[in-house]
Amino acid sequence: MTETAFASRRQAASVFQRLSLLDRFLPLWIFLAMAVGVSLGAAFPGIQTTFDALRIDTVSFPIAIGLLWMMYPVLAKVKYEELGRIRNQGRLFGVSILQNWLIGPALMTGLAWLFLPDMPEYRTGLIIVGLARCIAMVLIWNMLAGGNSEDCAVLVALNSVFQIVMYSPLAYFYLTIVPGWFGADTASVGVTMWDIAKSVLIFLGIPLVAGVITRFTLIRRRGKVWYDTDFAPRLGRTAIIGLLFTVVVMFSMQGEKILALPGDVLRIALPLLAYFVIMFAMSFFMARRLGFPYDASATLSFTAASNNFELAIAVAVGAFGIASGQALATVVGPLIEVPVLIGLVYVALWLGRRMFAGDPTLPAESPETGPSL
Repeated sequence: MTETAFASRRQAASVFQRLSLLDRFLPLWIFLAMAVGVSLGAAFPGIQTTFDALRIDTVSFPIAIGLLWMMYPVLAKVKYEELGRIRNQGRLFGVSILQNWLIGPALMTGLAWLFLPDMPEYRTGLIIVGLARCIAMVLIWNMLAGGNSEDCAVLVALNSVFQIVMYSPLAYFYLTIVPGWFGADTASVGVTMWDIAKSVLIFLGIPLVAGVITRFTLIRRRGKVWYDTDFAPRLGRTAIIGLLFTVVVMFSMQGEKILALPGDVLRIALPLLAYFVIMFAMSFFMARRLGFPYDASATLSFTAASNNFELAIAVAVGAFGIASGQALATVVGPLIEVPVLIGLVYVALWLGRRMFAGDPTLPAESPETGPSL
C-alpha cells in the first residue's frame, strides 16, 4: 500500500473516531429502529389503535412526547447569546440567509419535482425536509472540517429563530403556489398551511422556549463552561431516544407498505443525495468566490447543505400523520445525510488544501496524522 493510501486511511480514522458512538452509527440505529417497528407491526396488528388512544391535537400523545424530545435537547444546546455577533459579520450571515432560505428550499423543491413527479406525498415530504434548515449536527460536521465554531454557533441560533418565522410562509409558497406552476392540483397536499404552522409552533416553538429557558437559567446558576462542556452534551445524547422511538412507531404502522415498496425508498434517497452534494459544492465555491477564508467557507457550506431532519419529521407527522408518505420521506433524510456529510468533511479538507493554500484558518497537516481535526 502506498504512503498516500496509508495517510488517507489515517485521516479517515481520525475523522470517524472523533464522532460519538451515537453519531457514528446513527444510520445503523435508525435501520434497527425500522426493523423493530416492522416487527412490532407484524406481531401486534392493533398497535396503531393503541398509539392513537391518547391524542394531542392530531398527534397521539406518545408520539408527541417523542417528537418534542427530539427537538428539546438540540435547542437547549444552541448558543442564543451569540446572536449579538450578527452586526459584526453582516456579510457572512447575509450569504448564509441567501443559501439557507432562498437557494436551499428552491433546490430541494426542484429536485423533488425532477425525481418524484408522480409521487406527490414523497415529493411533499422532501420539500418539508428542504425547508428545515440545520440546527443540530452541523456543529459536528463544521468541527470535523475545521470550520469557524463561533460563526457556526451564530448561524445555528439564527436558523433556529428564522424557522419559527419563515417555515410556514415558505411551506405555503412551495406547497401551494409552486405546484400550480407545474400544472398540479394543490389540493393534493392534503393539509392547510395552518396545519403546518401549528406543527411548527408546537414541535419547534415549545422546545425552543424550553431550550432558551433551560440554557439561560442553568448558565446563570452553574456557569457557561459547565453548561456547554458537561450538561449540554449529556442532554444532547438523549435526543436520539425521541428520534428512534418515533421511527419505531412510524414503521410499526406502515412497515408492510415499506417492505412491499423498497424501490420507493431508493427514489426518495436519490434527490436527497443530489441535494446534499449540489448544495455543499455550490455554497463552498460561492464562499470562495466571495473571498471568505477557508474556515468561513466550510461553515457556510455545511450549514447550507445540512438539514434539521428532527423538525422535518415532526412537521410531517403532525401535519400529515405518522403513517403518511410524507413522514416516510422525512425519515429517509438522516439515513442519507449522515454518511454523505461525513464524506463531505473529507471533500472540504481536500478542497481546502488545494484552493486555500497558505490560508491561516486551514487545519494544519502533519505526516503522522494528516489534517488536524
